[in-house]
Amino acid sequence: MSPIEAVATLLGLANVALVVRRSLWNYPFAMAMVTLYTWIFLQTRLYSDALLQGFYLAVNGYGWWNWRRARDVDGGVPVVLLAPRARMLWAIGAAAAALGWGALMHRATDAAYPWWDGTIAVLSIVAQTLQSRRAWDCWPVWIVVDLLAIPLFLIKGLWLTAGLYCIFLALSVWGAIDWNKARA
Repeated sequence: MSPIEAVATLLGLANVALVVRRSLWNYPFAMAMVTLYTWIFLQTRLYSDALLQGFYLAVNGYGWWNWRRARDVDGGVPVVLLAPRARMLWAIGAAAAALGWGALMHRATDAAYPWWDGTIAVLSIVAQTLQSRRAWDCWPVWIVVDLLAIPLFLIKGLWLTAGLYCIFLALSVWGAIDWNKARA
């Protein structure tokens, strides 16, 4: 456990709590958190997660822009639901991307857990993209990410990060319930 991991954990808690509440303020916390986690994941040879942080930085910029221009009359951020066909296409695309990315990490790097870490990374990209688009469907994907990430981080000795993902899991369930009430 390092002081950098502790700060990243606190930033992550603030970030996800603000996302659940559909607050634009989640984005500055997210950007600071992913910057710190890039370093943490590089140090623990979780390369897919390290690369994922760069994606998060970019997509958080997009999300901030998208959420700012999509405001409800009450000032909240509106929520949408994917059509069944779109949901199926996202699932098929995620499965194919996870297989491809895991294979690449396995063959081209000394990643600690290339398939596991790669699957988490791909599903995180899907969830973050859907979240940036204000789609309720991001929450079930986040729940799967959390359930996969917790044991991986425990194995790698990232105790605070594993604890953070336990809290993320609870917040993801809360987010699914809260966003379901706000769906358009």
